[in-house]
Amino acid sequence: MLVKSTRFGSISASQEDVIYFPTGLIGFENTRHWLILGDPGSPDVVWLQSTTQPQLALPLVSPRKFLPDYKVSLSQRQVSALQLRSTDRLFVLLVLSKTGKTLTANLRGPILVNLTGRLAIQTVVSDSLPLALPLVQGQTGSLRAAA
Repeated sequence: MLVKSTRFGSISASQEDVIYFPTGLIGFENTRHWLILGDPGSPDVVWLQSTTQPQLALPLVSPRKFLPDYKVSLSQRQVSALQLRSTDRLFVLLVLSKTGKTLTANLRGPILVNLTGRLAIQTVVSDSLPLALPLVQGQTGSLRAAA
């Protein structure tokens, strides 16, 4: 299949590359099929590209590098929605935002991806974590938490 993207041009992908969000994303509930694409300018960033809306792509980052102790507790309903089995690969990703020159990661709305099953959900955590963790981009394009 050919996916059009205003950010990446035309992308050749197979149906097996598509990640399905049964309930969509917060603010994009009707957009359910996405691709995860690498960012050539930053080794820490991936993009969630809609397969149906060329202009819709969200930058994501893994919290492991910035907050090694970051954890998301899953309810049984979330485990069911992701169809998680003990052998599946589960990834936690955070949405990046930019306000002016400040880049932040949303710690309260992580995206959970069952990479094996190609299913994902976005959840809202009730922990007392900041909504926006400031990040700094280094010369190599890598990101780190702001001091």
